[in-house]
Amino acid sequence: MDTHTVVVGTSGATAQDVIAVARGNARVELSAAAVDALAAARGIVDALAAEPEPVYGVSTGFGALASRHIGQDLRGRLQRNIVRSHAAGMGPRVEREVVRALMFLRLKTVASGHTGVRPEVAQTMADVLNAGVTPVVHEYGSLGCSGDLAPLSHCALTLMGEGDAEGPDGTVRPAGELLAAHGITPVELREKEGLALLNGTDGMLGMLVMALADLKALYTCADITAALSLEALLGTDKVLAPELHAIRPHPGQGVSADNMLRVLAGSGLTGHHQDDAPRVQDAYSVRCAPQVNGAGRDTLDYAGIVAARELASAVDNPVVLPDGRVESNGNFHGAPVAYVLDFLAIVAADLGSITERRTDRLLDKNRSHGLPPFLADDAGVDSGLMIAQYTQAALVSEMKRLAVPASADSIPSSAMQEDHVSMGWSAARKLRTSVDDLARIVAVELYAATRAIELRAAGGLTPAPASQAVIEALRAAGVEGPGPDRFLSPDLAAADAFVRAGKLVAAVEPVTGPLH
Repeated sequence: MDTHTVVVGTSGATAQDVIAVARGNARVELSAAAVDALAAARGIVDALAAEPEPVYGVSTGFGALASRHIGQDLRGRLQRNIVRSHAAGMGPRVEREVVRALMFLRLKTVASGHTGVRPEVAQTMADVLNAGVTPVVHEYGSLGCSGDLAPLSHCALTLMGEGDAEGPDGTVRPAGELLAAHGITPVELREKEGLALLNGTDGMLGMLVMALADLKALYTCADITAALSLEALLGTDKVLAPELHAIRPHPGQGVSADNMLRVLAGSGLTGHHQDDAPRVQDAYSVRCAPQVNGAGRDTLDYAGIVAARELASAVDNPVVLPDGRVESNGNFHGAPVAYVLDFLAIVAADLGSITERRTDRLLDKNRSHGLPPFLADDAGVDSGLMIAQYTQAALVSEMKRLAVPASADSIPSSAMQEDHVSMGWSAARKLRTSVDDLARIVAVELYAATRAIELRAAGGLTPAPASQAVIEALRAAGVEGPGPDRFLSPDLAAADAFVRAGKLVAAVEPVTGPLH
């Protein structure tokens, strides 16, 4: 169902707009100001197209072929050809939400009035989104140099009624058939329009926006599971005191410590070890959780600033300027977006790593302060959660590999015209895998920590009210508690779904108040 209508104007879009269209199927409309800006810019392009002097992208070839002047009789063919030839992606299909974000963000730039695209082409883009028609876009093809060329070309191909697309029912059909079924007339591209439809950072930006939303939610979940592990390990919550974090005023650190402290309020487990098995201090994975989680939060904030700037940008080459000039530029280069995509993969991997270390501690009888080996019901007969930690460790290992930056690489293309590329699309694709892996890692910690807390409660210790609320909600969701060994994969999958659906935070907040 459509959640609402997103109006596309001349001044960019918000992250909320992107998510509403990509994930919520919101309708898209062009503002009157956008239509006027489109018409004005098109007038400039038409005037230049009539001049004898060559203008890049209007009356010339592209990239390394820009030196050839193209006569008026061949310009329509030139624009069709660039779309067809650049739609050269290979590999698995890209997810529907990514393609919708890609299309919407291209429309956002087109509507800025800096591309010279006709209003009717922009309206067709909106019509395709509103019809729920999704072009088939492939995993490989973008170097993030002149933006996401191949992915955007596959989308432009659909506007022309060519190639394949997925209908709202999920069936892949020839794009022309789908457009006809929804009463959409394919576009006949004119000067500059083919180039304008495929020259932008829209794919990597769309994936950045969605990753930021997902990671923000996961960082809150990770604060909760870290608190649950601290409690299950009979750790001390004194390290979460606000005055300790005030003297190292990284904003995210204070937020994470506050979240954890709220979850642990009223616990009968925290600090209990001081009565019978003194510890001077807890292990780093427990004691330093706010510092690690918080540094990740601060990185998310920085990446959000970059995303907001890019959302306000008009990325194309050449661009139409208000004074009537059409100028070549390098704004399509994906470096600003690629860097933060890689940065996010690094902090996600580190969050996954510290999370796994707490899980391992919960399962080790030599470090868990009285919990049974692997939280097993009858250790030796039962293996408990031994292999759940193996799975978590495998995920962490993959995330560490995915943290190797794509943006540090560059491979020349277009006969050395595009001799330094950003690899931003690749950075975005691997970040999506990292986000998925992180959700699973957090889910395993949740599963282990709640079982450990229940075992403590069976021994007479009272967990925090927030912890008890999590346990009850998790059990109500079909995730079983302590007991003899059973088929573990369904429980872990259910815990993963619980985290991803926002149910963990929803279980806690009625007790703690809003977390951040």
